[in-house]
Amino acid sequence: MARVDYFNDPNAPEANSIVPSVTVVALDDDGRVLLIHRTDNDLWALPGGGVDTGESAASAAVRETREETGFDVEVTGLVGLYTDPRHVIAYDDGEVRQQFSICFSARIVGGERRTSSESKEVAFLAPHELNGMSIHPSMRLRIDHGLAHRSEPYIG
Repeated sequence: MARVDYFNDPNAPEANSIVPSVTVVALDDDGRVLLIHRTDNDLWALPGGGVDTGESAASAAVRETREETGFDVEVTGLVGLYTDPRHVIAYDDGEVRQQFSICFSARIVGGERRTSSESKEVAFLAPHELNGMSIHPSMRLRIDHGLAHRSEPYIG
């Protein structure tokens, strides 16, 4: 399903739903961050997705990372809560979601790199390699917070 992300856009459609979702900042031994190149909006992003009924947020983070990247992770902490109502995601079925994302830090414990129906590329990128890449501003904020190893989670 195609999607369009809007951020601080006065012409954005009004949200008609809110769905808890997760993202994961996982680093390799060289300090490079695990990213996917999304198939639905053609942007680079942290692995993640919606929390299913009956599932904890941390379990969703593990599942989504495995599904989108092939890697198994262990959640190690909380990067932050990203709930800016000025960030909405419009889907081609008419749903317009208000952002509600819990971003976790995690360590890779196994698996092998692979793509999925949601990820056309999976890569580990160094912080300097992120400049100039197609990354949504809200996602870039999460990446930057995860790379900064903040002592307190971001709440915003």
